[in-house]
Amino acid sequence: MNFFSDALENYIEAHTKPEPEVLKKLSRETHAHVLMPQMLSGHLQGRFLKMLTGMIQPVHVLEIGTFTGYSGISIAEGLPEKATLHTIDINDELLPMVKKYIKEAGMEKKIKTYTGNALEIIPTLNYTFDMVFIDADKRNYSGYYDLVFDKIRVGGYIIADNVLWSGKVVEDKKDADTKSIMAYNDKITADKRVENVLVPIRDGLMIARKIK
Repeated sequence: MNFFSDALENYIEAHTKPEPEVLKKLSRETHAHVLMPQMLSGHLQGRFLKMLTGMIQPVHVLEIGTFTGYSGISIAEGLPEKATLHTIDINDELLPMVKKYIKEAGMEKKIKTYTGNALEIIPTLNYTFDMVFIDADKRNYSGYYDLVFDKIRVGGYIIADNVLWSGKVVEDKKDADTKSIMAYNDKITADKRVENVLVPIRDGLMIARKIK
């Protein structure tokens, strides 16, 4: 997922606001005890997500794919008072860890967790969202997009992670996940209801703003 040299990556992070101690602790525990710790957003992307929510000032945010809670806590840091992040993950085994760090970060009033299949949970959420962050199973990205689109206000944002898929999107051999990511990127680029930019931060963020 690292498209920069280690030296350049270190320079970038040295000139980005440090991550809070609670997120450093969460990152260490994730890497020590959780499978596929590379799924964690990490320092640079976490600060970028906080910056985005600080600029957008959303009232309701939906996160599809909680993992261990790093991205959710980062997003919640930038939320205004009385705003809520609704975060969904299918893995109930990670929920105690997620809730521990939500509490330690002082975000219990800002973050609401849901456990189960996002494709089933999303239709039950009766909110108008200002921002959606998609970072779950790649083969369902397009399905998530379709489910949330009518729940996003005009002017709201849909942000999808891992849209460069470690560079596999431009390689000759493509597995099913890569093809799904490419289909999602093509879908967003062709959708005249949004304006979009693919930002090469970490593993790529597709940022789409609903315009109609």
